[in-house]
Amino acid sequence: MEPARAINNIVEIQVGIADYKTAREPARLITLGLGSCVGVSLYDPALKLGGLLHLMLPDSTQFTNVTKPAKFADLGIPLLIQEMQKEGASPSRLKAKLVGGAQMFSGLDSKMILNIGQRNVEKARQMLKEYGIPILAEEVGGNRGRTMIFDTSTGQVSIRMLGNKLKVI
Repeated sequence: MEPARAINNIVEIQVGIADYKTAREPARLITLGLGSCVGVSLYDPALKLGGLLHLMLPDSTQFTNVTKPAKFADLGIPLLIQEMQKEGASPSRLKAKLVGGAQMFSGLDSKMILNIGQRNVEKARQMLKEYGIPILAEEVGGNRGRTMIFDTSTGQVSIRMLGNKLKVI
């Protein structure tokens, strides 16, 4: 993974698959390759503090040896919340946005691929609801991969999809 870089005095931080990062303004948290994976952004507007998680799977309980908890919605979302609290965020101020959860293998038997994108989105929604964090916007489903760019100065999330205009939520 490449280190953070600054463009126009705005630090750009890459968030890898099964990872999460936090940053204060002025920064952009960026994750690539959201197919069935889900990007979860959390934002504390009072601190202009943001966090971004790139989760791959909904539920860690199906696995015996979990070495990367950020891979899973049920473990990664609480980890991100805890990290943001360490940096002064208040859970009562946090707002979420979700991106991804696509069905990348259309035409295959849905039972065979277990609707992983949809399950990732549902588990992320469930976890955020349990923590009382409202979801302000979503760009989920479909059958195309996405890049998610989260601006910690504004809380805006920009989404790039191949062949489409940049979308802001």
